[in-house]
Amino acid sequence: MAKKKTTKLKSLSQGRPPTIKPQKRSISSKATRTLIRTHHTLEKQKAKALADGDITKAAVIAKQIEQQGGIESYQRASLTGQTKERGGDSSRILMEWLEPVVPVLKDLATNGQAARLLEVGALSVSNACSKSRLFDVERIDLNSQAEGIKQQDFMERPLPQDEKEKFDVVSLSLVLNYVPDPFGRGKMLLRTLTFLKAASPSEALATFLPSLFLVLPAPCVTNSRYMDEAKLESIMRSLGYTEVKKKLSNKLVYYLWRKSAPKPQKTISFKKEELRSGGTRNNFAIVLK
Repeated sequence: MAKKKTTKLKSLSQGRPPTIKPQKRSISSKATRTLIRTHHTLEKQKAKALADGDITKAAVIAKQIEQQGGIESYQRASLTGQTKERGGDSSRILMEWLEPVVPVLKDLATNGQAARLLEVGALSVSNACSKSRLFDVERIDLNSQAEGIKQQDFMERPLPQDEKEKFDVVSLSLVLNYVPDPFGRGKMLLRTLTFLKAASPSEALATFLPSLFLVLPAPCVTNSRYMDEAKLESIMRSLGYTEVKKKLSNKLVYYLWRKSAPKPQKTISFKKEELRSGGTRNNFAIVLK
């Protein structure tokens, strides 16, 4: 009897689809948001079905995904959403925040000691951080097909062996919300500490680096049953992060969290507990054990 093939559930669900060239024909902002939201929801449902061992249900959901255009339609919507007309590249916010220390970053880059940046879930090699030439950028994504972006799962990336292999900045821009379960999100946040340097290479940079650049859909903290800004801040503080910058827009929330303490020996537990009721709330949550 042939051995039944099992499906391995990746820790970042299906991740972001490979970068493809956007078609000339554009779609409206509303249609873009609807397609992304629907695809995201279906992928989460499929991941849960696979985790529960319900292959039949997973197949039905996979068929739904294909009927709405599959990965290619989703990718076109994602890339369209990153154009200047639709709000642009999120790393522009990071560059704005780092403007006071750009001269120091330039000196380091000129002397061959450029600050290191790990971009998880990278879609492009020409975003604001890359164009600045201030960083030695390493880009990874689960399903990358673009040159300059390594195909790799952050949760399976080998741990740094020394400080030279660590980074001054880790970017999780619209990545944490793609992890299919709350416990996995907590593990990802905890893991970022291992990849950040112990201290900034310059006293002038110490206010900003080493740090985590975190971007989430705004409803993750403004309209979730289980998460609000206060709880997210408590989780990050328990991990040893200090908030440096924050920006809330209608669609996204941006954070810069500085690593202010070594990786904690023991973290405070945060459960999935209802903070706000209501039928229109989403279920975004982060669990730490």
